[in-house]
Amino acid sequence: MAGAPDGYAPHPYIGGRTAVLRALAAWRAEWPGTPRVLVLTGDPGSGRSHLLTGFLMLCDPEYRKRLPLDDLDPSTVPPERPAPAVPGAAGMTAAQVVWLLVDHFGLEADDVSGVFTELAALAGPVTVVVPDVDRAGPVRTTGEPARLTQEVLKPLAAIETVHLLTELPRRLADEFAAGLPVGTVQVIDLDAPQWADPQGLVLQAEALLSPQLGARDMPFTTDATTRRSLAEAIGRRAGTSPLTVELAVQSILTSPGTVAPRDDALLPSSIGQALDLHARRLGADPQTLRDLLAPLALAEGDGLPVDIWAQLVNAVAGKDMSGVIAGSSALTGPFVQSLQSDGDGGTRTLLQLLHPAIGDEIRAGLPNVRAAQTQIAMALLEAVPEQDWSKADPYVRDHIAGHTLEAGLLPQLLTDPGLFVHADPVPLRAAVEAIPTDELGAPARTYLRTAPLLTRTQAPAVLRAALLETAFVEDSLPDYADAIHRLGLDLPWQTVWSLPVPGITAVTVGSLPRPRGQATPVAVLVVPAGTPGAHSVGEPGGTSHSAVLVHGLLRTDDLGDTDTAPDPTQVLRPSEEERATAPLGLSRGADYLRVWNRASEEVVATLISDTPFTTADLSPDGILLVATERGTKALRIHRTDPTTAS
Repeated sequence: MAGAPDGYAPHPYIGGRTAVLRALAAWRAEWPGTPRVLVLTGDPGSGRSHLLTGFLMLCDPEYRKRLPLDDLDPSTVPPERPAPAVPGAAGMTAAQVVWLLVDHFGLEADDVSGVFTELAALAGPVTVVVPDVDRAGPVRTTGEPARLTQEVLKPLAAIETVHLLTELPRRLADEFAAGLPVGTVQVIDLDAPQWADPQGLVLQAEALLSPQLGARDMPFTTDATTRRSLAEAIGRRAGTSPLTVELAVQSILTSPGTVAPRDDALLPSSIGQALDLHARRLGADPQTLRDLLAPLALAEGDGLPVDIWAQLVNAVAGKDMSGVIAGSSALTGPFVQSLQSDGDGGTRTLLQLLHPAIGDEIRAGLPNVRAAQTQIAMALLEAVPEQDWSKADPYVRDHIAGHTLEAGLLPQLLTDPGLFVHADPVPLRAAVEAIPTDELGAPARTYLRTAPLLTRTQAPAVLRAALLETAFVEDSLPDYADAIHRLGLDLPWQTVWSLPVPGITAVTVGSLPRPRGQATPVAVLVVPAGTPGAHSVGEPGGTSHSAVLVHGLLRTDDLGDTDTAPDPTQVLRPSEEERATAPLGLSRGADYLRVWNRASEEVVATLISDTPFTTADLSPDGILLVATERGTKALRIHRTDPTTAS
């Protein structure tokens, strides 16, 4: 790369931005008068993330050893200090970013507010850099960047010992800065004249055109004078956008001609122009290029598998595009990158747009985004073999919720237990949380209540199924619980019944003798006085604050809610010998119950709950009785299978 005009070498990764780097270095050095909060902003494609990455190279004690620091402008090099905390926001929820801070600083807080309190109590200044705020959230359309700004960045900026650097879209940057005291924050708009770097754009274009850095040999790349002249024209047309420079160069290099454009009008001044000029350069209709890129602009996650991309191109375009797709590599090449991803069954190729700003441009040009997402959602649903989510492509099952959310169809999808079980709970939870609760059906509300357990434990499908099965029974949705058992998964239990009785302080299993036949297995529950069907505890006429309720252990009917309620004194408890010789044993931790096989010493089930366990008991024949503040339930443990559900 050519040297900078002042005689110093440009940053090898950034290639310019001297004025901004000086401001960042001053912030890192905590110079007197420097605001302790800095925000980088600018139009999409202005290079915010690229600039922040290059600056973090200078802040990392190990990485800066690889940089030619002696050749750089000293005012752009921050002092050597321990690396700052860098909780990357890409794909993360606001809560996840907070817990990244907890891990970095070794905090002990149990809730978000406690995290900020502990940060404020740390000795000395605390440096935090939060990149990629615009890419926050596991689902693109759930508004996570705004939530992260409000719930994380603002509380961080309010702590006087925190030195914060972040990059935000312009709208969020203005809202963020407006709420802070004067002098606390400086907003650096990369498109503003004082921060723009037109010479840096020329250097960028010249480097991208250089055969020494990978460009193919062509008359306008091998000749230094011609290369420089072309680079100046590209930079002049691109305004303040490094992305436009990159797209312009890649378009020229991938075009069939060997002559550089001689008319500035053939060079783009925006991302949209870069798309249209490239298509015309290859003799294609610009709309065809946009049709090919539309599914990628609407995609979720890390990108679309190649075969699914082809299906969705046809769906969004509303016609067969297979002929165009087959020869589209040169047309889409400057705007698309491929990634190798390890998924179910091995490595696969994913396609994604080179930069999110290209997606912004494509979406802005769609006649109706909601209609396009509806077409995509329908195509993805048709791609599920036999409507069996266990056989669906990982992209389909994990990201269809994001597509249906933007299409306005998600509530209709949230009635399928198979989807609840097999979809990645992180994006599914984010999508469901974006729907107003009063628009959700009962099964979706049960999923939403259970989702924190699924995401916290990173449970695979069988474990998700077990936790959802018992949650459906708790919420009086037995048909959905039965449907989960029909999914073909080997669950560690079957929930027999659930009773919403609050205030239970103790449970025990037992049996109630009958005049004829075998004794009836029962559950004995210590409940608050006045609970319907319960027997008061205490002397007659005395003050009683608790009672005992007897409930059938193997049936859903409440034996105490009749005119002939059983007397708790008649209940027989298992003897210590019966418990010691039972096939299964029970142990309890702070937030779990574990059932294990005595013979093999293998754990056959581990039960966790979204509310703390109050008490538990296990019958000799394997019925687990548990209570939380919400109520009690009984689960038949399948002791023949050592599957853990947690």
